[in-house]
Order: sequence, then C-alpha cells, then structure tokens
Amino acid sequence: MKTLLLLLLVLLELGEAQGSLHRVPLRRHPSLKKKLRARSQLSEFWKSHNLDMIQFTESCSMDQSAKEPLINYLDMEYFGTISIGSPPQNFTVIFDTGSSNLWVPSVYCTSPACKTHSRFQPSQSSTYSQPGQSFSIQYGTGSLSGIIGADQVSAFSYQVEGLTVVGQQFGESVTEPGQTFVDAEFDGILGLGYPSLAVGGVTPVFDNMMAQNLVDLPMFSVYMSSNPEGGAGSELIFGGYDHSHFSGSLNWVPVTKQAYWQIALDNIQVGGTVMFCSEGCQAIVDTGTSLITGPSDKIKQLQNAIGAAPVDGEYAVECANLNVMPDVTFTINGVPYTLSPTAYTLLDFVDGMQFCSSGFQGLDIHPPAGPLWILGDVFIRQFYSVFDRGNNRVGLAPAVP
Repeated sequence: MKTLLLLLLVLLELGEAQGSLHRVPLRRHPSLKKKLRARSQLSEFWKSHNLDMIQFTESCSMDQSAKEPLINYLDMEYFGTISIGSPPQNFTVIFDTGSSNLWVPSVYCTSPACKTHSRFQPSQSSTYSQPGQSFSIQYGTGSLSGIIGADQVSAFSYQVEGLTVVGQQFGESVTEPGQTFVDAEFDGILGLGYPSLAVGGVTPVFDNMMAQNLVDLPMFSVYMSSNPEGGAGSELIFGGYDHSHFSGSLNWVPVTKQAYWQIALDNIQVGGTVMFCSEGCQAIVDTGTSLITGPSDKIKQLQNAIGAAPVDGEYAVECANLNVMPDVTFTINGVPYTLSPTAYTLLDFVDGMQFCSSGFQGLDIHPPAGPLWILGDVFIRQFYSVFDRGNNRVGLAPAVP
C-alpha cells in the first residue's frame, strides 16, 4: 500500500511538472559590461552615469513600481525572442521576474538606443489598438517613457503554436536613457513579476496567459546554463518545470510579499560562518538582475571576506586564488544553497589575460520595499528556479550543468 501511495505521489509530481510545457529558448551573449571592458570604456561608462561601483553610490528607493536600478542590466547575458502584432514583429527581450511590464522600442522613438534596436511599427499590425495611456519607468539617472499599446504577443517556443496572448497591453518607448540601452543585446523587457508592480495598472503577460487558459499550470521555470558558449539548453518554461534540469527534489519557499518574487533568507554564511542576516532578512529571486546584490555596507564586507579588490571601477579577485576562496551559502527555509568561488565569480579575458570579477554588487533598496538582497543570475545558474503563482511560492533545486 505504501509503495502504491509513493508511486501515485511521484506520478502526481511528474504530472505537475510536465503538463503542457511551452519551452522558450534563452540565448547567452556577452554582457554589456564585457563589451565595454573589452573596448576600455568601462570607467568612462561609470562616470557618464554618475555611478561609483567601488563606493556603491547607486541606490534605489523602489517605493513605486516605476523605479528600476540601472546596474541590474549591465551583466545581463540571457535573452529570448517574442513577437508582437499581425504579422509578427520580432524582438529580443529579457524575461524579468523583477518587473511586471512589457516594453519595446517604438518606431517613433528617436533616442540613440532605439536606433540600434528593433522598433515596433503599429501601422504594420492589423491587430493593434492604442488605449491612449502614457507610461514612464526610471532607470538610474534617466527615464524611459512612451505610450501604451495593445496587440497580440507570442513567445517563440519549440512548440510555436498555442502561446499567443491576445489584447496584451505593452509599452512603446519613445525616449530611452543613456548609453546602457544603446549597446545592449536586448530590445526590450518582458516582466514576470506580480501585477502590483505593473506601471499604469497594466495586466502582466503571464497573468493574461493564465486568464486566457494558455498554460495548464499557473507556474513558469527558468534554467540558465553555465555553458559560456551561447548557453546551450537555457530555457524559460511556461506552464510547469522540467526534472531533467535539476537534481534531487524542489524545495518550496513561500513568497512573503506578492510584488517581486520575494522570499525570506534565514542567514548568509561565508566560509561556514554566519556573516549576514543572522536574524533573517528578505530577498527576491530575480532573473532580471545579473549579479547577487545586497545592502552596500554588507556587500563591502563580503568583498573583503572573499579577497576582492577594486579594479577599474569594479571589484575583482585574483583568478589564481579561486581554489582557496571561501564558499558563500544562502540558507533559505532551512536549506543551504552554497555557491563555490567559481560560481560567484565571472570569468572574462582582457587582452588575452584572465579577469575574474566579483559576482556581488552593492545596491541599497530603501524602505518600504527594502532592504533587500537580490538573488540574480549568478544564483539562478546554480539553482533551478520555479515560480508558482498558483501557490505563491518559489521552488529551488541544484541545477544540472
């Protein structure tokens, strides 16, 4: 009887995992920071955007959904493709669990960033309509603004049919700030956060997927391959998760606040010793942030603990020291999630020489939203992440390389 019950539970879990899965491939490209570093333009970028990554001067109130920290996108490497309109117009986007709006450049945008990316042409779509609303999102020292349109939106998946949202409201940017978006690999951003984060009261894409019965299960999952050559196998799955992407069982963590995908941290250990959050703290699991961020004073201590030092406006470690550097462990819901030094450092080559930058970044998120730690792609590469809207929880398990 016990064996039969266990088998039924396994089959139920497999059914939950599989359902009808819509797999959206994610491509990995060199980040904007790597491009700037290769061109010896990184220091100038910091100055032009009034950023001091050593003194951690960029902070963010995040007390309203229209505020986004600029540094989140500098190391972004994973992108997918969507289409908007009839016939479809294609765009490369970041699938971002740390925001809730979809936006792409408008054909009417004259900012330098728009000229280097695909732009949406409403007159070319037979299914387009314009509610007449405006929107604005603050990025660092500049703002991205435009109008809100509505059209059908499709995610490019291996199974192309069956994942088209109709009547999706999205932002058409008319102005885009600074240099950040000029050289970026992505055209726009598709937010996968909760509706409370959405600028202008727009219904997020995944909420419309659920409302229009496009997914069997109200969840999505993200696998980010560690393979530096294109990130083969990286994918976003709508409607479930894939057991082949992780080992063991998923550990489910309750969402503590339904805005970001926010969870509770028990503590953070460095080299086996609790160094931060000894009485617990809050974090968000964010596919739209490339690094792991935390309060600037805590991150400065962490950089010192791992032996990172300032180099050309950022923190770096000696690549030869990776085998003697400490592990960093995030304890979540009683389960330790350990990052080795090779996992929390980013390897690059500058003039033929290895360069290892720290995967930690200071970012002060002020009340009422913060303080918060952000578990970005550096964390998600190591731990397969499932975002369950039906039960308001996040599932984590060691990712299969």
